[in-house]
Amino acid sequence: MKKILIFYGSYGAGHLSAARSIKEYIDNNYKNTKTEIVDCIEYINKLLNKVTTKTYDELSKKAPWAWEKVYTKSQSGPLSKISNASNKIMSIKLNKLIHEFNPDLIISTHPFSTQMCGILKQKGKINCKIATVLTDYAPHNQWLVHSDYIDYFFVAHYGMKKSLEGTGIPASKVFATGIPLSNRFLAHYNKKEILKSVGLEPGKKTVLFFAGGSSHYASGNIYEIFESFIESFPNMQLLTITGRSPKLKKHFDELVEVTDTGKNVKVLSFTDKVPELMSVSDLVITKPGGLTTTESLASGLPIIVINPIPGQEEENAKFLEDQKVAIWLKKDDDIKQKLTDLFNSPYALKDMKIRARLLAKKNSTRDICQVLLGEESSK
Repeated sequence: MKKILIFYGSYGAGHLSAARSIKEYIDNNYKNTKTEIVDCIEYINKLLNKVTTKTYDELSKKAPWAWEKVYTKSQSGPLSKISNASNKIMSIKLNKLIHEFNPDLIISTHPFSTQMCGILKQKGKINCKIATVLTDYAPHNQWLVHSDYIDYFFVAHYGMKKSLEGTGIPASKVFATGIPLSNRFLAHYNKKEILKSVGLEPGKKTVLFFAGGSSHYASGNIYEIFESFIESFPNMQLLTITGRSPKLKKHFDELVEVTDTGKNVKVLSFTDKVPELMSVSDLVITKPGGLTTTESLASGLPIIVINPIPGQEEENAKFLEDQKVAIWLKKDDDIKQKLTDLFNSPYALKDMKIRARLLAKKNSTRDICQVLLGEESSK
């Protein structure tokens, strides 16, 4: 039996989602395998995990300028040395788990666990194969520490492959498979039933707006976008997800009531049906996290990018704009005018949709698993 250990970190949803997608695919398609999924920092120290994930959340949402400095300085210089040194210390604890599980293969979806495993392999503590899955659309140097001891690198697109090769990593180690994706995005859905379930109608252009998770509500950006749609595009349907912000939902609900637009505008606080809702949408408005970006492209959706976190999300946003699948709404933009220009150009939207489908790698999880494990085994 082949034993596979999958590591992730709780800094944003993308690392866990990638790990889960890989585990699910292996469990469903490969016999004689045993998989275990572990939060590497949670395992090492629960208090450390709680403090660091909270710090990441607070900095990225409430002090993005501070997070940008952390992100940039962690690529090189003193902060990167501190990060590397701490990973050396933490690898001692991780080594205990690895030896207890005794894996044939380790898959890492977070740079910290990649570094720790590379350290252990360098010291001769482990000798199994190590694969790392980069979960954004631009590389960060922290993913590449101890790269000589990592056997596989899986990246979002061919440009990243060339970038990694430019650092000296052999081409034979780098695979432009795309970021792992849930198989729910490969399913076919009854669009009429899905629209009916959220109170919307078939035959109308539908926009999916992920408004939660942004730090910029206070600046008016999120509310202005919502208001602009209601005022300027009365023939469109807008499905808005506010996430963990009761205050945001309350303000949105009040505007819908005042404008009497409840027929075309629906506001939800939470959904576990992202694949289904993307399947009935014509466009998505979202922050450009690696996970949501991958899901949007797989659904063939043009993207309106809002409020990216400095660092990895801004790099994702730039990539999406460069590939002409997204419009980036920036701080000083005239939101109404930019949206009007986009929606008054149906050929532009159609072209963005085609480009999104061409850029998407819907079988990314399967392709990663086939590189690592060969052709699928019947279950």
